[in-house]
Amino acid sequence: MKTDLPLLDPSGPAPDAALPLTDPLPRAGELERLGKRLRHQVGQAIADYGMIEDGDKVMVCLSGGKDSYTLLDVLLQLQRKAPVSFSIIAVNLDQKQPGFPEHVLPGYLRSIGVDFHIIEQDTYSVVTRVVPEGKTMCSLCSRMRRGSLYTWAAENGITKIALGHHRDDLVATFFLNLFFHAKVSGMPPKLLSDDGRHVVIRPLAYAAEADIARYAQLKDFPIIPCNLCGSQENLQRKQVQRMMADWERGTPGRIETISRALGDIRPSQLSDPKLFDFLGLRPG
Repeated sequence: MKTDLPLLDPSGPAPDAALPLTDPLPRAGELERLGKRLRHQVGQAIADYGMIEDGDKVMVCLSGGKDSYTLLDVLLQLQRKAPVSFSIIAVNLDQKQPGFPEHVLPGYLRSIGVDFHIIEQDTYSVVTRVVPEGKTMCSLCSRMRRGSLYTWAAENGITKIALGHHRDDLVATFFLNLFFHAKVSGMPPKLLSDDGRHVVIRPLAYAAEADIARYAQLKDFPIIPCNLCGSQENLQRKQVQRMMADWERGTPGRIETISRALGDIRPSQLSDPKLFDFLGLRPG
C-alpha cells in the first residue's frame, strides 16, 4: 500500500533555524533541537519522494561515518511513529582494509538492538592492485562497493536501499557534473538502479552536513574514518567542497538556495532540445 503521508508530519511546528556549532544551550537541549530538525527534514524528504512504503524492507548502508550513523539513528526514530510499517536492517561492507576496526560496528549495532549484517569482501586488495599509486581510487571503490551491496540486497528481499548522502553531497555532485563533465545532472533523492532491480533512497537529502556532523558529535557515534585512498587532496570533489565552503562563509544560506533550485527545474529556460520542443515553439 503506497502512502503519501510523511513519516514526520511537516504540518507541525517547523524546525528551528540552523544551529551554530557553538550553541550556548546545554548539550541535551541542543541535541533535542537538532534531532527534531533532522527528523522533520528526513520525514519531509520521505514524503516528497515516496521513499518508504508500507511493508518495505529498508537496508541502511552503514559505513561507520557520521552520515550513515545519523541516517540509521533518525530512521529508527521515525520508524516508531510512522503511519506505515517497515523494517530496517543495517548492512556494512567490510572491505578488508588493513587496520580496519571490524569489532566497532557489530558492537555498536548490538548495543542498540538493530538487525544487521556484515558483508566481507576484499575489495581493498583489488582497488590497490588495479589503480596506479597516486591516482584516485574512489570511482572503482564505489562501483565495487555498490555491486556488493546490490547483490546482497537482491538475495535478501530488500525493497529499498538507503544511503547517507546529504544536501551538500547533492549540491556538490551537481557542480562536479557541471564543471568537469559538461552536463546538468546530479544525485537524485530517489533513483532506480541501472538494471531496474533496486530503488535507492537518500533520506538525508534535505539535511545540511554541518547539522549531521554536530548531531554525530553530540550522539558520540563510534566514527570509523575511511582511509582506503588516503587524503587525495586534489580530488575534484574536494575542490568543489572548498568552493562551496567559501560561498557559505561569504553568503550564508547559499547552499540551501542552490539545493532548492535543484528541485525547481525549468526546461524551457535551458537549452536542451530533448527536454523542450524549441523547434515547435510558435506565437500563441
